[in-house]
Amino acid sequence: MERNTCVILALDVTDRKEAIRIAEDVREFVDAIKVGYPLILATGLRIIRELAEFAPIIADFKVADIPNTNRLICEQVFEAGADAVIVQGFTGRDSLDACIEVASEYRKDVFVVSEMSHPGGAEFMQPVAEAIAKMAAEAGAFGLVAPATRPERVKRIRKLIGDKLTIISPGVGAQGGKASDVIAAGADWVIVGRSIYKAESPKEAACEIAAEIEAELRGEN
Repeated sequence: MERNTCVILALDVTDRKEAIRIAEDVREFVDAIKVGYPLILATGLRIIRELAEFAPIIADFKVADIPNTNRLICEQVFEAGADAVIVQGFTGRDSLDACIEVASEYRKDVFVVSEMSHPGGAEFMQPVAEAIAKMAAEAGAFGLVAPATRPERVKRIRKLIGDKLTIISPGVGAQGGKASDVIAAGADWVIVGRSIYKAESPKEAACEIAAEIEAELRGEN
């Protein structure tokens, strides 16, 4: 996944035509599109290949099962055309290893959730987030998911893992996170959903966020 705008669109709509329209509209300003259960359950796995015409696809299934089941899920995800999958780390090293092994076979990527972006994400996950981050680095994951709503946590995790893993950070916009703040804290990409796909002009909204990040990277903020 190439880092250009540092923006990932979380496309949590449930209508196929709307999803394709938005993806085509914002393709210039996003580096990837994240799809999850709402869109996949509504339209089927075929939507992954349709959207892949516009950007790399991250399948946000937060895979969290025993190793064999994780393997089967990841195989289906990559067969469907996804470029990466998001998995949970709390199920342990063997379950994570199964995901990474499949990804390696398909030459795809795995992102591991260290901590989620909603308020409840700090209740049980924050105490183990750093252990999960260390495990993900040791296992050879491609990246981590860390909350844009808590930039100090992103900064802490970046300090912990150094440059070993990329960090994608959800929670920008509707959840209150600010793109430039989380990029400054050490994230490689921000994940933005409602602030883009619910905007009157998704293209303009994506452009504005990309411009904010560019200004931060240039030291203009």
